[in-house]
Amino acid sequence: MDRYARWNALLELLTDNGRVTVEEVAERLHVSQATIRRDFDQLAQQQMITRTRGGAVANGVSYDLPLRYKTAKHSVEKQRIGVAAAALVAPGMVVGLNGGTTTTEVARALAVRPELTGGLDDAHLTVVTNALNIANELLVRSRMKIVVTGGVVRPQSFELVGPLGGGILRDVTLDLALLGADAIDVRLGAAAHHEGEASMNALMVARARRVVIIADSSKLGGHAFARMCSIEQVDTLITDSGASAERVAEFEAAGVTVICA
Repeated sequence: MDRYARWNALLELLTDNGRVTVEEVAERLHVSQATIRRDFDQLAQQQMITRTRGGAVANGVSYDLPLRYKTAKHSVEKQRIGVAAAALVAPGMVVGLNGGTTTTEVARALAVRPELTGGLDDAHLTVVTNALNIANELLVRSRMKIVVTGGVVRPQSFELVGPLGGGILRDVTLDLALLGADAIDVRLGAAAHHEGEASMNALMVARARRVVIIADSSKLGGHAFARMCSIEQVDTLITDSGASAERVAEFEAAGVTVICA
């Protein structure tokens, strides 16, 4: 288990329990107590946890972990979802992508499709994104036309949020919006933990001819703080094979096409 995967597991334990000791975390993660003490110290320096004598307590922020701590969670499922989402993209499209680990996998899958790349003057795909890391993924791996919204960078997700980005999104039209979500529910719609991200996502939804939500099965039926869109605005949901037949049937009954990758 690498450091970020270990930190992710450690923070999830804190989210579930509120308080943990060095001994119990070392036993759960099968590493030495010295390693866990170093992890605690480093996370405390980043203000992710509060160090206590012999352990740590949650700071109340682990529900929305920085992107670099999320990459190890459901990674195989997210890669499959990314490939399935990228398969919906055709040459000549204008595609919107928000930030997140799953949409990062979409960007990587798009970047290896030669029929979608070209020179800057004859790009075969235009990507509009508010995520700096996704813009970078596509720039270094392909020659697509990349449009980045304005806004203020949110360090947890590398996404640009706020009113500065709204002007650009209101002036473009998207053939397809491929949007990651922190939760999606038949009654509550798709949602994000952070209201600024949800607002930018809602603008992409409003400017898209087709809306695709990409979310691993752990996010189905869940809820998050700020709504991105209603379920009526979602055309397609791409998830993984871990989604139950009952859950899939709920979304299909609501008029959503479900793809299980």
